[in-house]
Amino acid sequence: MKNILLASTSTLYGSGYLEYLLPELKTHFANCKSILFIPYARPSGISHEEYTQKVVLTFAQINIEVKGIHEFENPALAIQEAEGIFIGGGNTFLLVKELYHNKIMTTLKETLETGTPYLGTSAGSNIAGLSMQTTNDMPIVYPPSFQTLGLIPFNLNVHYLDKEEQSTHMGESRETRINEFHQFNNFPVLGLKEGSWLKIKEGKIFLKGALSAKLFRKNQTPIEITPETELSFIQ
Repeated sequence: MKNILLASTSTLYGSGYLEYLLPELKTHFANCKSILFIPYARPSGISHEEYTQKVVLTFAQINIEVKGIHEFENPALAIQEAEGIFIGGGNTFLLVKELYHNKIMTTLKETLETGTPYLGTSAGSNIAGLSMQTTNDMPIVYPPSFQTLGLIPFNLNVHYLDKEEQSTHMGESRETRINEFHQFNNFPVLGLKEGSWLKIKEGKIFLKGALSAKLFRKNQTPIEITPETELSFIQ
């Protein structure tokens, strides 16, 4: 049975890394003395070691040890033996490329479907959907496939923003981009705003946090989803 948290972002304005989620994480990883961190989403400019150390310091606040997957000779075995798993933000194209390159996309999916607690933020949340095609990221590398974990029966658009009524910006909105996706794809997309997350447990999906989310379906008017709504109706 899946035990998953998918957050739009790791950091809210004015707070520290994962700070707003720490009470939830303490419960989510309550049975974990340690977790496995997968830093593959972070592009050049910060090393896997530096990214992992940032996570180490945060999880130390709730007395959980963190090991980076790059510290293990066998990444697939590290996933299978992990008490909990976290994938953070960065670039979704890079993350997906590295998961396929290291031959662990299927292993990760199978492990999380057995109930190993998982936290995804930003790119780490994007890959929980059916595909990575609704990411906001630039294609800085070329993954072998857009197909991702399929842990939820729809796609996410994290960091979702509605177009401001008073804005003079003439470029495409997030809604426009999602509508473009639906010209060629049929499955739903949930726009997940900053400070919101999905909790998947005991076969149910709940929207958590203070803000609503926006549900897009092909050829239908988008609808607002209020916090605490159960989302298993999205198919």
